[in-house]
Amino acid sequence: MTRWFPWLQAAPLALVLAAFLLVPLAMLVIVSFYDYDSFSLIPDFVLTNYREVFASRVTWQTYLKTVYFAAVTWAVTLGLGFWLAYFLAFVVQSPTLRMVLFVLCTVPFWTSNLIRMIAWVPFLGRNGILNSALIGMGAIEQPLEFLLFSDFAVILAFVHLYTLFMVVPIFNTMMRIDRRLLEAARDAGAGFWQTLWCVILPLCKPGIGIGSIFVVVLVMGDFATVRLMSGGQSASVGLMISNQIGLMQYPAAAANAVVLLAMVLLLVGAMLRAIDIRKEL
Repeated sequence: MTRWFPWLQAAPLALVLAAFLLVPLAMLVIVSFYDYDSFSLIPDFVLTNYREVFASRVTWQTYLKTVYFAAVTWAVTLGLGFWLAYFLAFVVQSPTLRMVLFVLCTVPFWTSNLIRMIAWVPFLGRNGILNSALIGMGAIEQPLEFLLFSDFAVILAFVHLYTLFMVVPIFNTMMRIDRRLLEAARDAGAGFWQTLWCVILPLCKPGIGIGSIFVVVLVMGDFATVRLMSGGQSASVGLMISNQIGLMQYPAAAANAVVLLAMVLLLVGAMLRAIDIRKEL
């Protein structure tokens, strides 16, 4: 009986995961093989939906655009998140001030993502605050058109929304670094960049891995940001799935969701092989 006790403890969580994760995923895969017409689903086993995914040039371009958004957002949030976390962990010495600054970083998350995205529109618009300020200073003669309803606006919104998801795990990892290691590196003659590269960065890999997983997964599945900030001029897989659901093309949307899930799992698997995040968990 004793050897079964751990299994009995894990059984409730396993049942919850089976009911709310595995069963919906199984239904998603099943529906992805259904046929459909303009009015209804047709239970069947056809590969038409997957052929449309892999044979369509437009679909491939949409997937590549989604990967592009994820890659650029990841690179920018990693740079910002690492240095923000470094400033909070090593530069700010007062625990009270550190806590205050960390709370300030979370203030934007007290409102919804939609409100935060809409706030960029009057700032980046053709006659918005930024263009008006640049024209007033004489820096430009004509308003910059690429600031809003473009890939730039989409990536800017992604960075604004998801940088904190990179800051928190990296900051948590940095706070666990033994400060005596930094003193030892300085005593050995290492400069700032040597200490950063050889001591701090290797010890921050678990936090970087967790933050990367958060950012990549969130960006790959996002559709509202692309729809609003691109003005309909860019697309992502999430937006394509949303449009297919709106047109009641549920099997096609399910097929794209399965392919997107497989892509995300492969990316996460590659990250887990490159960085051991078990040290952080």
